[in-house]
Amino acid sequence: MGRMYVCIDLKSFYASVESVERGLDPMTTNLVVADKDRGHNAICLAITPAMKALGIKNRCRLGDIPKGVDYIIAKPRMRLYMEYSVKIYKIYLRYVSEEDIHVYSIDECFIDVTQYMKLYGMTAKQLAKTLIDKVYEELGIRATVGIGTNMFLTKVALDITAKHSPDFMGYLDEEKFKAEVWHHRPITDIWNIGKGIAARLAKYGIFDLYDVAHTDEAFLYKLFGVNAEYLIDHAWGVEPCTIADIRNYRSKSNSISNGQILFRDYEYGEAMTVMKEMVDLLVLELIEKGLVTNCISLYIGYSGHDEKGSGGTKTIGEYTNSYKKLLAYFEEYYISCVKKDTLIRRINIGLNNVVSENYATVDFFTDVAAEKKEHKAQEAILEIKRKYGKNAILRGISYESGATGKERNKLIGGHNGGEEG
Repeated sequence: MGRMYVCIDLKSFYASVESVERGLDPMTTNLVVADKDRGHNAICLAITPAMKALGIKNRCRLGDIPKGVDYIIAKPRMRLYMEYSVKIYKIYLRYVSEEDIHVYSIDECFIDVTQYMKLYGMTAKQLAKTLIDKVYEELGIRATVGIGTNMFLTKVALDITAKHSPDFMGYLDEEKFKAEVWHHRPITDIWNIGKGIAARLAKYGIFDLYDVAHTDEAFLYKLFGVNAEYLIDHAWGVEPCTIADIRNYRSKSNSISNGQILFRDYEYGEAMTVMKEMVDLLVLELIEKGLVTNCISLYIGYSGHDEKGSGGTKTIGEYTNSYKKLLAYFEEYYISCVKKDTLIRRINIGLNNVVSENYATVDFFTDVAAEKKEHKAQEAILEIKRKYGKNAILRGISYESGATGKERNKLIGGHNGGEEG
């Protein structure tokens, strides 16, 4: 028997949670989740279905909301949303095993329901409805559902067909996919096809998945390399990957990264201060996980829309998790590539090719005793932070002008994590 999947997406999740917490119905309540302290241009992380019905776009800015629309502004509470997400996940676990669930995001997951249809004597749609009805009954959160014979079709059913269905549930198999989705435009509505891929296809008169399916495969491989395989498979509604495959996957290379959009435009020196804080954070993560790195990456985004960013990736020639060494490498790279006379709005840093501490580089010039002392100090800092909170101990740089670490330590996912503001 073929497999059957469902993909459940919690409708306007953050906004729905805030509405439920206030005893309101998100289907009839005008509410946005945004930090109004960030000003007129603050991004709305979510808006209620009632707001969408007025033609207001999700992820808009507060200033984009038409005058005359009365609405509630709820400050983001990421910890609360995570708590709701866990409660919903536990509801799913009453019906299906953890091994058959793939959590795609805080508000979306895939479930392989193949074996449970026979167990419960239900169709995939009936089982999916049981799950979302139980979530609504206990927590007041509504959901949209995609159902399909593979994970790709399930996601497309969710994104393309379910949202236009009266019961917010959509189903696709390969034949229905060809009939209902092959000619769907814009092609960017299809999962994993972004604007860059769409633009490259459009140059050759390819505007939908029907066009992709009927384009010479050799040409697509020439255009996209090995990634053409996924595009071709998806154009025919084919996806061999299963939830079991995802669970068993192990990346051949690993990296850790940190990025932030600054609250305002930063000058060259201020931005370097923030970068140093971010290096400290990533080095602590290396220490905590027992890892070392031999490659760093830095990206600086400037304030002007027309300004091209600076940065790239650099191999440093040794495997280390020394804060002193890595900070020096980042400072050198920053000085060499960042524009001094242009305001900065975004910083991203990364540590690539991370491997076990067993591979740390030791040579004739390595001061083993000094590095061991630094390592012990870092471990002590980690222990203090674990016991007393992230702000219990900070480097002096976090008290300099423009530093963001102290405030960001209070956030979850870059947003307010605590009480309602």
